[in-house]
Amino acid sequence: MGKVTGFMEFERLEEGYRPVTERLKNYKEFVLGLDESQAKTQAARCMDCGTPFCNNGCPVNNIIPDFNDLVYRGDWKNAADVLHSTNNFPEFTGRICPAPCEAACTLNVNDDAVGIKSIEHAIIDRAWAEGWVQPQPPKLKTGKKVAVIGSGPAGMAAAQQLARAGHEVTLFEKNDRIGGLLRYGIPDFKLDKLHIDRRALQLQAEGVTIRTGVLVGQMPNSGAGSRVTNWSRETIAAEQLQSDFDAVLLAGGAEQSRDLPVPGRELGGVHFAMEFLPQQNRVNAGDKLKPAGINQIRADGKHVVVIGGGDTGSDCVGTSRRQGAASVTQFEVMPQPPLEENRGMTWPYWPLKLRTSSSHEEGCSREFAISTKEFIGEKGKLSGIRTVRVEWQDGKMLELADSEQVIKADLVLLAMGFVNPLASVLDAFGIEKDSRGNAKASTDCIGGYATSVAKVFAAGDMRRGQSLVVWAIREGRQAARAIDEFLMGASILPR
Repeated sequence: MGKVTGFMEFERLEEGYRPVTERLKNYKEFVLGLDESQAKTQAARCMDCGTPFCNNGCPVNNIIPDFNDLVYRGDWKNAADVLHSTNNFPEFTGRICPAPCEAACTLNVNDDAVGIKSIEHAIIDRAWAEGWVQPQPPKLKTGKKVAVIGSGPAGMAAAQQLARAGHEVTLFEKNDRIGGLLRYGIPDFKLDKLHIDRRALQLQAEGVTIRTGVLVGQMPNSGAGSRVTNWSRETIAAEQLQSDFDAVLLAGGAEQSRDLPVPGRELGGVHFAMEFLPQQNRVNAGDKLKPAGINQIRADGKHVVVIGGGDTGSDCVGTSRRQGAASVTQFEVMPQPPLEENRGMTWPYWPLKLRTSSSHEEGCSREFAISTKEFIGEKGKLSGIRTVRVEWQDGKMLELADSEQVIKADLVLLAMGFVNPLASVLDAFGIEKDSRGNAKASTDCIGGYATSVAKVFAAGDMRRGQSLVVWAIREGRQAARAIDEFLMGASILPR
């Protein structure tokens, strides 16, 4: 695939970024994708591997060597078709996927991996620009009705596949716009919401009915669940959905944030990341928060501490910098990973190594092996954090003596991950849960994605817990096939 000697002739070429000073002025995407010549050169590095590990490293099993070869040969239209054959929304993954395919690339054994993600990004952007992405409505209707609850990547992928199979699909979303955590969890500077909006138009042209502002069951009245974004205008009972539809797919996100129950948690200025991020996305979309009774959480002039070292924490860093924070510090309780992975020990699996995001490069102090003992403040307002240094021995966290300190903080954003999907939705259907609070369902070829309740299925975060967008797309596609088989006895949808 590609050029036979390309991997020896060409170096990996990274996508570029607009200057920090420029991108901090707005919330627009700032990645400079590869042009046609650069993409061709990058694709030329793809080797004719006996076993292309990248295919299995990719959760949707993208046919990577094939689309690389097509880009190298200048056949972009067929490259887009190959890409779409396994991935409904390459513009999402081409922007925000961490690219486990590249970790699995054979070149990554002792060289720099092929820039697979950047090639995918270039293909799908070219496909939209050329008008190759068109609705694919079914030729025949089955007369079967399917409800998909949750309009994130799992729900959107499932709805599209089921509609193309000829079913009458209704996509329900509790918030005012579809996209789930893509819409309100990921900042616009990483994923412009135009990409979601035009896919929504495609879904509708393919026959999907979209109903926003509809909450299934009831939202909890207190606790972390009450802080989940919920801008619904009406509710619908689980029993009504089971009565009105031939099958129901639960595809909501893992929205229950992991809390930090230490003294002072109740102080003003301590918030979940998923209270902070969705508000800015709504403002970017032109919404007025104050008329809706919402006071926006902002970082202007504040000393911000982000607790949690993952992608959500990085998103909080980038958003805080754009809002004009005086300083931003990110805490991670685990020790600092090595700068480079031990490739001989980890390849082709996802390696542990230090990862520096574009948001970190915009201005952020990172602290590792640090734990929060207490939030401190006066008159109900946060002023600092009491911390302690830690080390890990045999999997246990130990506090280091005489290492406590107080760090100034006016705003703390908790970004420590998500524990499970909204329990009230699962409880409304009476679905059996696994030990982590997710819907209990297998991924078996026969009977996969089916829950303990007849004709109710679950996929994505709702079934597997917090995960990547690319895993959500995979599960949405596979669940669609399982539902199609359940309704029709057989399916031609890809798994």
